[in-house]
Amino acid sequence: MRRGTRYGALLGPLLAGGATPALVTRAARGLGLPERGRYAVVVLGTPVPDAAVAEGPDADGSRWWWGAAEGSPGEAESREVAVVLLGPAGPARAAARLRELGAGPGGVSPVVGSLAEVGAARRLAGTALLTCEPGSREIVRLDERLPAALLVSRPELSTRLLAEVFGPLLTLVPAERSLLVETLETWLECGGSVGRAAARLGCHRNTVFNRLRRLERLTARSLSRPRELVDLVLALDVLRLSSAPPGRLSSAPP
Repeated sequence: MRRGTRYGALLGPLLAGGATPALVTRAARGLGLPERGRYAVVVLGTPVPDAAVAEGPDADGSRWWWGAAEGSPGEAESREVAVVLLGPAGPARAAARLRELGAGPGGVSPVVGSLAEVGAARRLAGTALLTCEPGSREIVRLDERLPAALLVSRPELSTRLLAEVFGPLLTLVPAERSLLVETLETWLECGGSVGRAAARLGCHRNTVFNRLRRLERLTARSLSRPRELVDLVLALDVLRLSSAPPGRLSSAPP
């Protein structure tokens, strides 16, 4: 794992995207990397821990090169970025290592097949970062967050979705609103089991059932209709990614 002005100067044009073949070749030689290989890009929302920047490969053979890149659309500033030549364990191991080191929040791109593609991978990793909850230390892979990634890529549609699906909830008092949202989240986490959700929430199963029925009436969407359930799940993702907790949301614009 390496870091420094020289490496940053070589990584920067690659991470910006659109690098010429000659530039890719020069960067590969300067960094000691193959032009073709299994690569991923990591983007962190906070400074990289010192423990993450050390000489030598990981236990699985992954090799890391740290630099910085200008923020993508939706990001306010430059980010800590790593190009990772993956070992056999792939990007899942890279994400796990960052969690072990206490890094985060962070996003990990899908695997690309060459250094010439790390610019596109960097943009995807930046999108994955945007799916992390505000204030969290999550390290997430884009492939695990594709629906949420679609939402953060189109914030104007996300705002519209929240207003359309959960608009009536925003008129409730905060405590009541949060209770209904928490019940829906718990029911989903319990695989649609009212009994398991009741046990986790510490209430009677009929209480859970009544809360869910009320939420269906407020949103005009049924939990038993797959397409309408998708609306509710996506609206929950928008709520999760909001900078304000559910109890502090105000009505979205119509």
